[in-house]
Amino acid sequence: MRRFMIGACLFALPLLFAWSSPPQDDAEKFWPQWRGPLASGIATHGNPPIEWSEQKNIRWKVNIPGRGSSSPIVWGNMIFVTSAVPVDESGSNQPQANARQNRRSRSVEPDQPLKFTLFAINRQDGSMLWQQVARVQKPHDSTHPTGTWASNSPITDGERVYAYYGSYGLYCYDLKGKLLWDIDLGDMRTRGSFGEGSSPSLVDDKIIVNWDHEEQSFIVALDKKTGKELWREQRDEVTSWSTPLIVRYAGKTQVIVNATGKTRSYNPDNGEVIWECDGMTLNTIPSPVFENGVVYITSGFRGNKLQAIDLSKARGDISGTDAVLWEHDRDTPYVPSPLLYGNNLYFLKNNNGILSNFDVRTGKPNYTQQRLDGIQGVYASPVAAQDRVYLTGRNGVVNVIRNSSTFELLATNQLDDNFDASPAIVGNEMFLRGQNLYCIAEK
Repeated sequence: MRRFMIGACLFALPLLFAWSSPPQDDAEKFWPQWRGPLASGIATHGNPPIEWSEQKNIRWKVNIPGRGSSSPIVWGNMIFVTSAVPVDESGSNQPQANARQNRRSRSVEPDQPLKFTLFAINRQDGSMLWQQVARVQKPHDSTHPTGTWASNSPITDGERVYAYYGSYGLYCYDLKGKLLWDIDLGDMRTRGSFGEGSSPSLVDDKIIVNWDHEEQSFIVALDKKTGKELWREQRDEVTSWSTPLIVRYAGKTQVIVNATGKTRSYNPDNGEVIWECDGMTLNTIPSPVFENGVVYITSGFRGNKLQAIDLSKARGDISGTDAVLWEHDRDTPYVPSPLLYGNNLYFLKNNNGILSNFDVRTGKPNYTQQRLDGIQGVYASPVAAQDRVYLTGRNGVVNVIRNSSTFELLATNQLDDNFDASPAIVGNEMFLRGQNLYCIAEK
């Protein structure tokens, strides 16, 4: 298995690598953002293996310096991964920059500067194409003991890649690693100093960033080519970690963001609120999913909430109206987002390996309280391909189940790593990011 060490800031490129971007109409074949091409977790062209281990169906495995729970993204032959690398680590793998845990706040304090780094990795063999250090800075705030200072996932439009580090900036590079622009949106103060995690979204020529924290929250749209601010709307919200969902419905585009106070839909052209609904629980993290005119919204900290919202009826304040098709108040997820696959809505209980499956047509459960095999804790959101659902545990175990109204376990797989990042699926490959980045594929 091939491993790399980090050396110079920009590596020479293999001759086999082509810089030309695939056509935009091929974007659905890749994984350009967290949760994939449709922000749904589904790879419509994917067909990864069902079974693997450290000795089986691992095409390559490479170490990622530093720490990060951001998910990998894939475009063409390139995989992009962000990480926060301690300045004295010299390419080794010391956890959390030797950070100190503050037991009173249940958070971890930084004790040295970090290199906020974007890695570009060759999809074919795991070799390094290039790396860029966006910023070197000691974090101004703590993070959760299970979190990292590189938890926001990057995003690409196939021409540029946007590496987002929250309080430590948004950086736009071309696919050769040249910095085109960057912007600093300020310092975020999160609830309990639990760290940051919302990822940016792309809609047409705009990047959307949700900035919910314990001071003045806002949502902002930036020109993707220049970084120029196009509009900004204040939000009356406490900290949330939800990534905005871009929805195209009935000829119009919406930006939907769930949070503790309210779920809101914004017009991406000007930031005006299209509709809003009573909010979720505290510490809203899961992002919504959408299909067939209905958006499904969940959260699960100090309470449980799931709502199905009919966009054909969603205008103004829809709280308590028939625009809310159905609701559920048990076993909803804290960190992982739900997965909507056909008529099946999958979601996990809190951060546990306990699965529910609801029929979205009726709002009734197909099954609940299904304990997953060997999984101990879940932060990663489910992904799917070929009528299979992949559920990733923090302890390196992945369950593969059939997409069905009845529970059918197809395989239980174990790797020697821990996974908080959501997987990426492209073609016949799955990419799992822990301390190592794995390419899982049949040899």
